[in-house]
Amino acid sequence: MNATVTLWRPTGPEEIALVEESGWRRWPSRLPGQPIFYPVLTEDYAIRIARDWNVPASGAGYVTRFSVIKDYLDRYEVQQVGGRDILEYWIPAEHLDTFNANIVGTIEVVHTFGRASAGHPAKG
Repeated sequence: MNATVTLWRPTGPEEIALVEESGWRRWPSRLPGQPIFYPVLTEDYAIRIARDWNVPASGAGYVTRFSVIKDYLDRYEVQQVGGRDILEYWIPAEHLDTFNANIVGTIEVVHTFGRASAGHPAKG
């Protein structure tokens, strides 16, 4: 069996609805002006973004957890975008289909914030 890496992704209600439509297996294509998909390496960092950015921006924030095949992920460098625990991968938008094909299992919602806690999609 292939080794996997657990990643987290903070997201808002529009993106999580598209993930739900995929059966919790795929991230949606990036929108114009979104050249990268950035999953993060720690749950704490994902919580901070979902709570402190997604909630004010859209009223709800979700933290998702999912696994990706390590051999695939090894082709990308970890990006440090702030303090030493502010780490993420930068997946070019044009690589997202291949990234999605390397997700093992399903994408799970592990935390909800804002109006999300009142009952919007929550798997896991």
